[in-house]
Amino acid sequence: MRLVRFSLPSDPGTVLSGEVRGDEVVAFADGSTVLSRLDSGDRSAASGATFALAAVELLMPYEPGALYGIGRNYAAHAAELGNDVPDAPIVFVMPPSSATGPSGPVVHHAITSQLDYEVELAIVLGRLPDGTVGAAGFCVADDVSARDLQDAEEQWARAKGADTFCPFGPWITTADELADAVPGPWPGGTPPLRLRSWVDGEARQDATTADLIFGVDALLAHIGAAITLRSGDLILTGTPHGVGKATSRPDGSGNGAWLHPGSVVRMEIEGLGVIEHPVVAPGD
Repeated sequence: MRLVRFSLPSDPGTVLSGEVRGDEVVAFADGSTVLSRLDSGDRSAASGATFALAAVELLMPYEPGALYGIGRNYAAHAAELGNDVPDAPIVFVMPPSSATGPSGPVVHHAITSQLDYEVELAIVLGRLPDGTVGAAGFCVADDVSARDLQDAEEQWARAKGADTFCPFGPWITTADELADAVPGPWPGGTPPLRLRSWVDGEARQDATTADLIFGVDALLAHIGAAITLRSGDLILTGTPHGVGKATSRPDGSGNGAWLHPGSVVRMEIEGLGVIEHPVVAPGD
């Protein structure tokens, strides 16, 4: 299933949950939400009202209880920033207020002048057939990063966890759905997928999960050894090379092609869909 939360432009106050089927969205008639379906493991088909996918507004699929990020988890990305490949996953935590919908917007907070993007495969936790909590689904996420804060502060809570710094969606593709679209093998539990990003129409990142250092199974084991993982938690698995910090500026003055109010970021992961969001000034 592709689990989705949405509203109708004609009735934005009414929020519905359901599943995407081709170019349509079918609402759940039983009161299910995306999070309740993740927690129960229920994959029974939606049977409510049907809408054209193009006619609805896709919202944040649900409000995550916890968001975990993984640093330097693609070898080429570590190299482009001059960092060593880590011996163990680098885990940081972002507050729930960092999460926002697939269309954003992302706020360019006044605390940074070096705002960056990072396309990431996100693991969505939920109930598995054996009753445990694990990788029940996947989605697209942008790990927005304030690089100047990241360089200046040993902890990345502000650099990575500011309000609106984690757009995700456009829906949650369940693991069984993705397995049908992308048959195995999945080394280390990681689906073989292509990730791409664009800024204002210019291609920036283009890589595959084959460059991941620590895969899905390893990340779940590493975090779960210390923290109880719950349905709806998100784990962003790291970003490939091509981030703004390592991209030449258009004027030739060096690297650092930063985001600014008015920038539009587009991210796509094969089999999981597209998110696209603007960057706005505070208060806009």
